[in-house]
Amino acid sequence: MDFVNEIVELNENNVNELVKKRLENNENPLKIMDDVKKAMKIIGDKFSNKEYFLPELIMSGEILRQIFEALGPKLKDAQSTEKKKGKVLLGTVAGDIHDIGKDVVKFMLDVNGFDVLDLGVDVPHEKFIESLKEFKPKVLALSGFLTLAFDSMKEIIQKINEAGLRDKVKIMIGGGTLDERIVEYVDADAYGDSAVEAVNLATKWMEG
Repeated sequence: MDFVNEIVELNENNVNELVKKRLENNENPLKIMDDVKKAMKIIGDKFSNKEYFLPELIMSGEILRQIFEALGPKLKDAQSTEKKKGKVLLGTVAGDIHDIGKDVVKFMLDVNGFDVLDLGVDVPHEKFIESLKEFKPKVLALSGFLTLAFDSMKEIIQKINEAGLRDKVKIMIGGGTLDERIVEYVDADAYGDSAVEAVNLATKWMEG
């Protein structure tokens, strides 16, 4: 059984079985995560090409969650020796309730040593502003899957600006239908087309 393929085919039981086996063999959890990333990329492509639809996406999210649960403690051990790289505030914007992409980004930031505060889904601008003041992150990651998320992101960033907090934080956006053009439209700093890219951006900004 090929692990990547089993994830892509959404064979939940086989995936869980394989994760268990690999952990029993003391395999590095980060190596397992690399395979998970490969599988997610293929699933994302299938979704873009209309081979997979929302039910498959939800199913893959459920499988991911189970993998994360199994790997969680082991990944924490693999990472715990590292000092936290900095704070990232994360949330799916008002009007959108998609959390699969956001959860993957949170997980990847987490295992890469960031201190992440996840506000959940359908988050209004007030909540983002309040958390920016209290949590004081260096990076804000806005997630949105639906096209209606564009205007929501634009409004949130506008309100952050009005609150005088815009120059204190770097803002990245990500999600299903987003691309570079939307960065300009909503006045963000960058767009991450994957969880890996989100980690790269956050790392760059923390060091910058």
